[in-house]
Amino acid sequence: MRLNTIAAAACLLAGTATAATEKFKADKDGKYWIYGEGIRAAFIPYGASITDLIVKDQYGIERDVVMGFDNATYYEEDKTHAHLGGIVGRYANRIKNSTFEMDGVKYHVTPNENPTKEHPDGLNQLHGGPDGWDWRTFKVASYTNNSITFSLVDPDGKEGFPGEVVSYVTYTLGKMTWDFKIVAIATTKKTPIHLSNHGYWNLDGFANNETQSVLNHTFYLPYSGQRVDVDNILIPTGDILANKKGSVNDFWSKPKQIASGFKDKEIKDNCGKGCDGYDNCWLVNKPTPDDWRAEGNYVARLQSAWSGIQLDIYSDQEAFQMYSCNFQDGSMTLKKNQGLFDNPDFPRTVPKYGCLVLEVEDWIDAINHPEWHREKKHFIEPGGDPYVVQASYRFSVNSTRVPY
Repeated sequence: MRLNTIAAAACLLAGTATAATEKFKADKDGKYWIYGEGIRAAFIPYGASITDLIVKDQYGIERDVVMGFDNATYYEEDKTHAHLGGIVGRYANRIKNSTFEMDGVKYHVTPNENPTKEHPDGLNQLHGGPDGWDWRTFKVASYTNNSITFSLVDPDGKEGFPGEVVSYVTYTLGKMTWDFKIVAIATTKKTPIHLSNHGYWNLDGFANNETQSVLNHTFYLPYSGQRVDVDNILIPTGDILANKKGSVNDFWSKPKQIASGFKDKEIKDNCGKGCDGYDNCWLVNKPTPDDWRAEGNYVARLQSAWSGIQLDIYSDQEAFQMYSCNFQDGSMTLKKNQGLFDNPDFPRTVPKYGCLVLEVEDWIDAINHPEWHREKKHFIEPGGDPYVVQASYRFSVNSTRVPY
């Protein structure tokens, strides 16, 4: 009965979303604002993306801590398409050789990363392909003062994936909190699903007058003593590696400034061949049973001593990805409410290491690693349980400075 109700709700949601989008009006920049206590945020239908999130720092100054554009139209025009704040899917992260096997049948999905002479479109697929979910315009299904829900119908065969998927994404603000829930339902065929939000963060609002880098932020992953091993192009090898205490990828033994890892020679190629920094998938190994919402049970903490803004991330997911913006090159401009003005030493752009992507997710490319036994989480069937991602981003003020 429960699954039939979910399926019926999915059909209703898909059928009424267009009318709902026409009913709800965005502001002059095409953004939908919602409000909580001490926090406000904006979203757009393109990619169901978060574009702004504003909280006060330790001095009472408002900081927009999310990277994005001032106007919704820029997201579609941006040629770099860095997946700014969007829902990445149908399958987040990378799929090795753009192939997977399901029930003895081999499937080929559309590649879009690491092109070669033999494979000009790419070797692997990243974030659902060249027309993944964050490239598409969702419908606004519901909109209130503190919450907004987007919906998407992903058709059978799109980007090479079998079966239709109906999904909805709900963002809600509370008391200094941003919560989201992503639900995806396979309606016609069994299919792989792996989803996340791809927001870019800088807890100084890009306004730090000491540095443009976020490497001074303190990062902590209390349950992440292991990570997924990857090759030179960030494709999982199948091995699970220990993050030994004191190593570059050790963020579990104690909080540390991200910059501290750059003192170690292990940082070289840590995020792929020729990449010094982070773009890693840490496993979240919590004791069970687990109440993921329980106070203090966060999977990640990010904190800036300069602004005093602290972000604790709670989630029901069993992995966590952090990307240290290794390939930002100063071409991405800041929003009007971010950064410093009239200071030639601090241009109004995002430099290398000027932001962080924080993704709650499951084990990446698990569809190509049956030895991990993640099939039930990654292959979703009609009539079965939906794919669900839940997270709560909780903000507070903490000006503690962790030694470099």
